[in-house]
This record gives sequence, C-alpha cells and structure tokens, in this order.
Amino acid sequence: MALALTYETSRTLVRMRLASFRHALRDQLRRSWIITGAFIGLVLAGGTIWLAARGEQDVLVVVLALWMLGWVVGPLFAGGGDETLKPEYFTMLPLSPRTLSSGLLVAALAGVAPVISLIALVSLVILGGQLSVVAALVAVPALLLQLFCFVLASRLAVAVYGVLLQARAGAVIAALVNAFILAFAAQGWALIAAFVSTDVQGTIAKAARFAPSGWGFTAVEAAGRGDWLQLLAALAGLAVLALVMLLVWSALLVRRTTANRAGRTPRRQLTASTAEGAAAAKELRSWTRDLLYGHRAVFAIAYGLFFCLMPLAIGLKSMLPWAGPAAVIMAGSMSCNLYGADGTALWTTVMTPGASRPDVRARQRAFLLAFGPVTLAITVVLTWWSGVASAWPLVLSVLPALLGGAAGLIVACSVYSAVPTTDAHKRSGNPLNTGENEGETMGIVYVMLIAVATSCAPALIVALYTGWWGVPVGLLSGALFWWYFGRVTARRLEQKGPELLTLLRHGRSPAEQAKKTAGLDALPKWRRTLAGFCLGFGAIPLIPQSVVPLVIKLTGSNSSKSWFLALYQEGAWQWVVIVLMGALGLSMYAFGGLTYYYARKHAPGASVAVGAA
Repeated sequence: MALALTYETSRTLVRMRLASFRHALRDQLRRSWIITGAFIGLVLAGGTIWLAARGEQDVLVVVLALWMLGWVVGPLFAGGGDETLKPEYFTMLPLSPRTLSSGLLVAALAGVAPVISLIALVSLVILGGQLSVVAALVAVPALLLQLFCFVLASRLAVAVYGVLLQARAGAVIAALVNAFILAFAAQGWALIAAFVSTDVQGTIAKAARFAPSGWGFTAVEAAGRGDWLQLLAALAGLAVLALVMLLVWSALLVRRTTANRAGRTPRRQLTASTAEGAAAAKELRSWTRDLLYGHRAVFAIAYGLFFCLMPLAIGLKSMLPWAGPAAVIMAGSMSCNLYGADGTALWTTVMTPGASRPDVRARQRAFLLAFGPVTLAITVVLTWWSGVASAWPLVLSVLPALLGGAAGLIVACSVYSAVPTTDAHKRSGNPLNTGENEGETMGIVYVMLIAVATSCAPALIVALYTGWWGVPVGLLSGALFWWYFGRVTARRLEQKGPELLTLLRHGRSPAEQAKKTAGLDALPKWRRTLAGFCLGFGAIPLIPQSVVPLVIKLTGSNSSKSWFLALYQEGAWQWVVIVLMGALGLSMYAFGGLTYYYARKHAPGASVAVGAA
C-alpha cells in the first residue's frame, strides 16, 4: 500500500513538474536562460565524456567531483534551486514525510540539469568499456546511483542552508561559504597554480576517489581489475549514502513545514522624533536584523576579501588594495532590488504623504553606514600590507566614487526596475527562494555589477594621470551620484508609488508579460540568441581579460600571467589587448542591452504605454 501511494504521488508530482516546465518555456526570458544553461551543460558533459574516451582517469575523477560540487553549490546562487513544487504546497495532504520526499526527489529528476548530468555520467560506461565488459555493465547501476546522490546532495544542501539562514550565526557561516565558492570560481586559478607547483595532482585525484562523487568511478575501476569486494563496497556506499540523505532531507522537510515562525518582541523600540530619523533607524535595523540582508552584507564583504586574498597563494599582492572596492561593487549588485524585497510593505511609504524622499535617503544612508566604514578599513589595512605605494591614490579615489555610485544606483534600480518577490512574512522554509522571477533578478544583478563598477571611471582616470587629485574627484562624483539618483528616485516613487505597489503585490499580468516579450518575438531568432549570448558572456573579455590585467599593470605587478591574454604580450601591445578586450566586453553588453531595449520600445502597444506613463 505504501509503495503504491509513493508511486502515485511521484507520478503526479512528475506530471506537475513537467507542466510547470512547459509553462516556463512560454516566457522568453526564462526560455533563454534555460537554453543557455542547457547548451553550456551539454558542452561540459561532452568534455567529461571526451576525458573518459582519452583514458584520463585522474582528471576524470576530479571532474566528477566538480560536477557534484556544482550540484551542491549551484542552487545556492540560483535562488535556492528549482522549487517549482514547494513542500509547503502539500502540507495539508495525508502524505508521510518519506512519501513526500520520495515524490519530490523523483520530480526533481524530471528536469534539464539531471538529464545533462546523466549524459556526463555516461563517461563511466565509456571508461568501463575500455576496461572490460563487466566494468561496462557495472557502470550502469553506478551512474544511476551517482545521479541520485547528485540530486539528493543538492536538495539536502538547500535544506541545510535554509536552516542556517534562520539563525544569525548560520547566515554568517553560509555567506562565508558562498563567498569563498564564488571567489574560487573567479580566482581559483591562483590556488590551482599553487597546488600544481607543489606536485600534488596525484593527491587531488586520490582524494577525489575517496569523495562520494568518486565512488561510482571506483566501482567501475574495481570491476575492471576484478576487485569484487571494493566493487560491492563502493556500490553499497552509494546506496547507503542516498538512503541516509533521503532520510535527513525528509526530517528537514518536516521541520520546514511545521516549524513555528512566530515573530519576536523587538529588543529596542524606535525612538526617532522625525520622519528622516525613523526611516533611517528602520533601514539600519533591516541590515542588522533581517537575516537575508545580513547574509548579503557578509557575502559582499567576504567576497571582496576572498577575491583579492586568493592570489597570495602564488605571492601576488597587487590585488590586496582592491578588496574594499570589490566588496562595494558586489554589495551594490546584491542590493539592486531593495524596494522589490519590501513587497506589499511598500504601502506604508505610499500611504504616508511626503514619505518618499526621507525613505529613499534613509536607504542610501543605511547602505553607506553598512559598507562605508568596513570597506574603508579593509582598503587601508590591505593597501598598507601590500606595500604597493602607487595603489594609494587609486584606491582612495575609487572607493568613495563607488560608495556614492552604489548608494545612488541601488535605489534608482530598485524603483525603476523593481522585480516582484515573495513578501518577507510569506517566505517559505527555503529563504533563498524569493519568487518566480529569479532569472530577471539575476539579470539586473549582472547589469548592476557593470553599472556600479563604471561609476568610478572619472575618479580612476584622474587618479591615473594626476595621482592624488583623483581623491577629491572621487568624493565629488560619489556625492553627485548619491544626490542625483536619490532625487530622481524620490520623485519617481512619489509619482508612481501606487503602480509600483500594484506590481509588487500582484506581479505582472499575462497581458503585460506578453507585451514584454512581443518585441523580442518579432526579432529574428539569431539576433535574440546573439543578444542573450552577449549579455551572458560579456563579462569574460571585460573583467578577467581587461579589468584585472589593467589592475595588475597599474599596480606594477606582472609576477603571474595565468590566463590573462594581455600579459603574454610585449610592451605597448599589452595596453592594446587590454583596451580591445574592454571594448569587446562593453560592445557585447551594449549590443545585448540595446537589442532588448529597442525590442521593448517597438513592441506592440509600447507607444501607448509610454504615453500613459
């Protein structure tokens, strides 16, 4: 009876998951994200199979470990993963935790990512075929068990992460882990180079074999050499690990769907006597008490530190002075949807006459107080530690410009390009999941990374040519960004506050969604694809091939060429490559952005909407 109920539950949930996937494909933006992700995944899966065909066993087992790592950490950067079917939806049904978790697990397998991972794990079959017929046969159950472990590890990581985010210390730990992983994705070359230079490749491969991601690989190898005891131990280990993760996940689902989330009594009441003081106190409390706000703040600061400290593994100190500016850029991008995160709580501002300007300025001041002192301290300490005297005027010019630019851009972006999210009081047991518009939010985050970074351009240029004169330019440009964007944002909020509240409360109507994509649908498919590619990959020539080599050149450190193309050139050609790569990256962003802008502008009904606005 229990097995029959589990089967029917799984079947129903799979049908619901597939129906939701078909619905997602109707949205042009989400379809673009899915197609791009699937293409990249297929390329990586093909590379994994190619390694198996070449017999690169040590490299293959490390790559399989990276696949499992991607399953674990990927959802942490994608709004908690795909939770189309939230456990909270089924709390009123007479289903046991194990039945529900088993059904959700089977439903999770009905997606693009599991299919791509399954293709990558075919490398085990290819490896087994090179060893023996028995090894090829053993590879089939091994890859299926390995896939189950991948998906379960992902679900369990999200569940554990959700538990951590419900406690202040846990939110800090989760932010540190996230920041290290993302920084490693960008600067991990330094750690890898340090490992390679110490001849530990074999040690890494051996460790990957002992990790759960290598147990299927170990089973195939054992079958190839006739070691039946190790074969059985590896397969049994995968089965037991999958069962244990399923049981733990079931227990966490029970905690998630039954936990009491009653509000707590405030430790300190607001005592402000003016509207400006009350708004400022409220915003400061948001940064210190809201766990998601605190998580993002710690993440941004830790990312800046990890990003610039990792090159120390190869003795490169020239990145140290830029930890503070890097943290500000990340903080600005992570705060691009402040008003969207408020949700329906925005009505308290809309319904209070004259509250728009104090509220906007309060959010700007809170951001500066949250990140200004700490990033200044980080910049001063690490610049002194680096011993690069020429970096002082550069970083002290750039930092105030970035702080003011970020404080102005975050409020403007969150009002002009607000994305509806789940209200704070309606958040599910997975705090990472903030609604159905994660793809749109991530797109704005990427745009804000570039916008905040370019806000320091005047100060940087002046500092490069005149040295310390860049400091007053940075202070002035930061103040202008703060004042101007705060002013236009307050005016916009005053005029369009009710419309913004309606958007955050009800989301976009189907007609608005269709109007949003009508212009894109009218474009040739090749142009839509090219625009999406440019927006997705424009950062590669711009950041690592232009900005980072520029920083290395300006600080006078060429100790590591790594994968920076410009540093492999001679003399003036280094500057030529840096400029060309920067121009290529900016051109890619310009082409993609202008394509989407003009598509929306010339969409059917756009002129009417603009006139009404």
